[in-house]
Amino acid sequence: MIKTISMWSLPGGLENTLPADEAAAMAKSAGFEALELCIGSSGVLNTGTSKAECHAMRAAIDACGIKVETLASGMSWGVNPTSDDPEIREQAFELHAAALERASWLGLEALLFVPGVVQSPICPDENVRYDLAFERASHVVGRLLEVAEKVGVDLLLENVWNGLFYSPIEFAVFIDSFRNDRLGIYFDAGNVLGYHQDPAHWIEILGNRIRRVHIKDFKKSMGTLEGFCDLLEGDVPFARVMQALREIGYEKTIVAEMIPWNEGLLERTNAAMDRIFQMTESDS
Repeated sequence: MIKTISMWSLPGGLENTLPADEAAAMAKSAGFEALELCIGSSGVLNTGTSKAECHAMRAAIDACGIKVETLASGMSWGVNPTSDDPEIREQAFELHAAALERASWLGLEALLFVPGVVQSPICPDENVRYDLAFERASHVVGRLLEVAEKVGVDLLLENVWNGLFYSPIEFAVFIDSFRNDRLGIYFDAGNVLGYHQDPAHWIEILGNRIRRVHIKDFKKSMGTLEGFCDLLEGDVPFARVMQALREIGYEKTIVAEMIPWNEGLLERTNAAMDRIFQMTESDS
């Protein structure tokens, strides 16, 4: 498994202001093997970034000697793919179609996509009826898969605090309904604790539908967004998570998504991931 840090975890990451080569150098210096890039509608890497700019960005990253394989998008929080407004739904599709294209230009393998919001503390004004959100998520995923196939990038849906896919069985059925190898799951072990069940059980049920993995930690006693915390300071059962990932044969990036950056965060996260990667079920 590949020890990776999210660009959102770096200084200026959330604002999308840190140049990719500086981010890559910072991640490598902190001990990470790989960096996950992030895209927005504005900033250093955005949905209007040109092909030439993407190629230059990739060359600068490669010169740093660090792996970059995935791209994350948080654009669904501001432009909801399952909105009651059809114009917003169309805008969400266009933004993520552009993100897939730029992922291809950057030579990346996968895009993280939040397929829509029903209700969420992240954007409390949203309130979409569940069945309509499910139907609209299916529609936008189908359209984006056409783009994903064209550009050769996997489309990976994240389990996140968006009010969709409360059960791993429901999530698996949704993925399987498309019968498309370009579609998979971007599994976040920390996100499960807030709204769902045991992350190791999710991994066992979802199996090889999981194409990429995020980790963060969460304190269940808090139960709100403030419950997210440094790795190994919360309640995520990392020993069982790692064992479950080994049992499904997962060998790709494990991306720490620690938001927001603070002094010493990268060093603490790197050290914690070293411990987590060595854990076995006997450590639980």
